[in-house]
Amino acid sequence: MEKVYPRYMNLIQAREYLNVGSHNTLKKFIDDGLKVSIIGGTKRIDKMDADKFMADHKQ
Repeated sequence: MEKVYPRYMNLIQAREYLNVGSHNTLKKFIDDGLKVSIIGGTKRIDKMDADKFMADHKQ
């Protein structure tokens, strides 16, 4: 059964969703343009933004 992720994922969930193994890789994605919402110090990544980021970086 496939895991269901919330629309607004915390950084750990986003790492799992994007199938990246380390926080450093996720940070590189963020540095390369993956959007992050920060509200009161809490960081969230919109699943739709994660999908768009991956689609935009296809070669």
